[in-house]
Amino acid sequence: MEEKRWRTRDVYTSLSGSRLRLHLNNTNHSLIHLTLQWDDECPFAIRFQNISPSRRPAAMKTNWQGWLMRRSWLELGSLELFLSFTITERSMARLLWVGIAIGLVFISNCVYGFGGYEHYFNETQLSYLEPHEASLSSSVATNPLFVGLTLIQNAHAKGAVCLDGTLPGYHLHRGYGSGANSWLVNLEGGGWCNNIRTCVYRKKTRRGSSAFMEKEIPFIGILSNNAEENPDFYNWNRVKLRYCDGASFTGDSEDQTAQLQFRGQRIWAAAMEDLMSKGMRFANQALLSGCSAGGLATIIHCDEFRDLFPRTTKVKCLSDAGLFLDSIDVSGAHTLRNLYSGVVGLQGAQRNLPQICTDHLDPISCFFPQNLIASVRTPLFIVNAAYDSWQIQSSLAPPSADPHGYWHDCRLNHAKCTKSQIQFLQGFRNHMLNAIKGFSRSNRNGLFINSCFAHCQTERQDTWFADNSPVIGNKAIALAVGDWYFDRASIKAIDCPYPCDNTCHHLTFR
Repeated sequence: MEEKRWRTRDVYTSLSGSRLRLHLNNTNHSLIHLTLQWDDECPFAIRFQNISPSRRPAAMKTNWQGWLMRRSWLELGSLELFLSFTITERSMARLLWVGIAIGLVFISNCVYGFGGYEHYFNETQLSYLEPHEASLSSSVATNPLFVGLTLIQNAHAKGAVCLDGTLPGYHLHRGYGSGANSWLVNLEGGGWCNNIRTCVYRKKTRRGSSAFMEKEIPFIGILSNNAEENPDFYNWNRVKLRYCDGASFTGDSEDQTAQLQFRGQRIWAAAMEDLMSKGMRFANQALLSGCSAGGLATIIHCDEFRDLFPRTTKVKCLSDAGLFLDSIDVSGAHTLRNLYSGVVGLQGAQRNLPQICTDHLDPISCFFPQNLIASVRTPLFIVNAAYDSWQIQSSLAPPSADPHGYWHDCRLNHAKCTKSQIQFLQGFRNHMLNAIKGFSRSNRNGLFINSCFAHCQTERQDTWFADNSPVIGNKAIALAVGDWYFDRASIKAIDCPYPCDNTCHHLTFR
């Protein structure tokens, strides 16, 4: 059989949107297209065209995100090395590796950003901690329960739609026994979009469209149905409300030109109405919780949630990793304030922020929890890492504020921080403790501030409740939250400064 060869000088690439196309010309100038595609989680598909069916390898799909988290060093030099191979029809695997090499270069940029303010704050950047944490949790949870997605069918009539106009949804697992009339509603997190470009990107992902949402998800951590993993809430009605608006369930506007619907507030209202019709109105106990952007949403909507129920219903709120601070970054700028300015202005969130705040502060300031928590009427518990991994990477020391890369290693791994960098991070912890002073004076509120480099600890099984979970005063997060909710004890747990806590599950990225 004749062997056809392609030379590396005949290889060129083109990039368009989220598609990379590799073109290879053989000596007869026939063309093979190798197309790689990826989405917000950076899986990619490799497909071959113009290859005879007998020689076409099966289309391959894989998810390299976890691999890339640990190999951010991949550069174009790797691409050149792979292209030095001779590619033949007898050895299509070599062609496959050419595509993978190129794909990894561009997908690495998908995870870490192609550069520029907008790309850094896109949905992938803001939520890439979540898949990493989910992988950690799955190794601890025992046979996690998978719960299907329910779309809110009457939401469209209320204008309560995701960024792309699709129906919002939630996952509900019914309670039983002593928890049959108790409800836990968990608000999903996943960053924000602050301009047309990032919102258009987001609407093509599960964070902006129910068309891309998982049909079922594992219920772990505070959502687990296993009493050994979730001792106080395992048999409650447990709900995960999916996040597809990009403004922590607060926006109410649209951009017709870009075909974007900013309807987070309407999604919140439609979801609550639907859940009330499915039995939540009969609850004798209820807890609203959320992580990250969902933790911020929990603080914003806490009193609204309380007002859904009669005064005889026990209602409290839990915010995990939602204490985003209006901090100065390493360049002296306010990176997160700039982001929030875009979110609030673009999505019309100012109309739905607590009036007790907007009566005396500007709307952007009222998107920061530090200006909200002291005025929340409903009992509120805050779980937060004093050295929140997301805030370090995306607010305090983002690449946009660190053009020379001085913070690069420290940002990804606290063990590589210099003495002066640790001192800067201790200042961030002090800022957090000052922000919660007024809040902590109320007997109805609770705190668990541990000195860990972490993010979203109630939704990970290993940090929520496991044999080696993080503790303060020998009490794990799940037990602290349970004691506070059921009034078994007053919980105001604040850890000593890093590095005193050896129970932390630090997040590191290589």
